[in-house]
Amino acid sequence: MGKILIKNADVLTLNESGNVLRRTDIAIAEGRIQSIGAVPSEFVADETIEACDHVVMPGFFNAHTHAAMTFERGWADDLPFDRWLNEKIWVAESALTPEDVRWGAYLAAAEMIRSGTVGFADHYFYMDEVAQVVEEAGLRATLAWCVFGMGAETEVGAGLEETVDFVQRWQGAANGRIRTVLGPHSPYACPPDFLETVASRAAELCVGIHIHLSEFPDQVESSLAKHGVTPVAFLEQRGILDNPTLAAHCIHITPEDMDIFQAKQVNVVQCPNCHMKLGMGVTPVPELLTRGVNVALGTDGPASNNDLDMLEEARLATLMQKNHHMDPVILPAELTLRLATQHGARALGFPESGVLAPGRPADLIIFDFRRPHLRPRHNLLSNIMYSAKSPDISHVIVDGQVLMKEGELTTLDEERILYEAEKRAFRMVKQNMRIVRAYDLDYRK
Repeated sequence: MGKILIKNADVLTLNESGNVLRRTDIAIAEGRIQSIGAVPSEFVADETIEACDHVVMPGFFNAHTHAAMTFERGWADDLPFDRWLNEKIWVAESALTPEDVRWGAYLAAAEMIRSGTVGFADHYFYMDEVAQVVEEAGLRATLAWCVFGMGAETEVGAGLEETVDFVQRWQGAANGRIRTVLGPHSPYACPPDFLETVASRAAELCVGIHIHLSEFPDQVESSLAKHGVTPVAFLEQRGILDNPTLAAHCIHITPEDMDIFQAKQVNVVQCPNCHMKLGMGVTPVPELLTRGVNVALGTDGPASNNDLDMLEEARLATLMQKNHHMDPVILPAELTLRLATQHGARALGFPESGVLAPGRPADLIIFDFRRPHLRPRHNLLSNIMYSAKSPDISHVIVDGQVLMKEGELTTLDEERILYEAEKRAFRMVKQNMRIVRAYDLDYRK
């Protein structure tokens, strides 16, 4: 792992003081930031990045996604959630293969690196394939193999015990860049006794849990009717929230639910693009933050977003809350960028990342500010939050390794990925259309 010197950059540290540094040097060695400002005289760089008129900041952490769903991008749009899920997504995934997941994850990794994501929390199937892609790409990731607990015929590739094997096989792999957790789908898709088993196994393994929670009003109504409590309280009763928990969406929640999140230190993930596109509602982010709940941002999967662009997600996150509350002061630029960086890093179990400071991991991105839409530079935070585009990112560095240099990926064969992924996506859709037609014919009998 070579030594890197970034010279003459403007730096958004996102540290506790929110320091913005001008024309500053950053020295990187052994995967960590050695200095910001004066470079030690003994430091000799193997690579120098001239960053005049560039801005360096912590990289983004996507706290909830289904990376390999890049294969279903644009295939199930403009549908109500129940039809989107039952008529399109479940059908598509019934024909899913490990090879599909591998190339879908490759496509996602290329997209994430290009848009400044340095780490992501994935919740999907055939996760050994995703882990191998993460290792090769150089990203950080917290990986959960999704399970349902309704019988072997409902699982995709593995049941709970096989996913436990996956968790143990990959925990701490790739020089610590990979973390693993358990991934029950949701309180509405998993039986109560299965959720209790997952909670127990997570405690035994000392790992966290990644789960969907309180996405739509009917899920809350159903939980109240069946169990007499909200989905959040139901998970608390089952012991799920006694483990470090990454809870995606959390839109239709009560003040009492938020108190549970606070007491159990649950990490909540808002996915604004997906929430708006599927008409899901608005996660009460300001109220959660007031309670001290760690709120991060995610894209959800490309089948419901339709991209993995965390910069866009951050912008939508603040604009959604400002509009919903009719208050332009809510979620200012610096706070929203913290949600997209250090809050996400904390939620994924990489608490040292998300801040630029000596001794911290070198997980950072560089914006090229030599663009008309990024001038004048009155406020660099505002420039990035409200004006910057993902193609403005010129470099991505994770764990001290350059994953993108001057807009070119260094760890992945992008040309082959584009070809292989699209070819397999088209084939999967054709297979699924045959399944749909067979289902329709059988139904009409």
